Amino acid sequence: MGRSAFFIRLAGCKVSCNWCDTKQSWRAESHPQKCVETLAYEAAEAEQAGAAFVVITGGEPLHHNLDSLTQAIREKSDLAVHIETSGVDPISGKPDWVTLSPKRHKPPLTDLLNYCNELKIVIHEPDDLLFAEEVATKAPNAFWLLQPGWKSDKGQSLAITYALRNPKWRLSLQSHKWLDLR
Repeated sequence: MGRSAFFIRLAGCKVSCNWCDTKQSWRAESHPQKCVETLAYEAAEAEQAGAAFVVITGGEPLHHNLDSLTQAIREKSDLAVHIETSGVDPISGKPDWVTLSPKRHKPPLTDLLNYCNELKIVIHEPDDLLFAEEVATKAPNAFWLLQPGWKSDKGQSLAITYALRNPKWRLSLQSHKWLDLR
């Protein structure tokens, strides 16, 4: 938090979370394709403008093989490559950092739980906290984050209260939304 990031948002998602704030990314065919070299060039430009790292997200980024994209980014810049995924597909691309944000309705692959650097669970209701504890036991080396669902008063209250009572969990906020940044 607090560092400038260059986001590459890949289209296509079969996870279909009802609270998703980027539902427009779900249908891959609705978006123009860019070649890997163009994305890597844009990442290099973002680095020159002050970006500290690249975040590849979606949709669901691991619906795509990310090997050539992450390689091209590394060839054009010194930016670390982060991936934010729900974990429903195998890892690709050799990222420097993986944020795993699994969903109750489509649990992540076990390999991703072992591989991730941070585990971020979106909280809307009490069952989300139970799910958080269940998956956290399979990701013992990751940072554990609770993120209140956007504009969910109940999720906000649950996440804050739980993090206060359970210091192994951290609170994760979508600060760009609070600051109205895009």
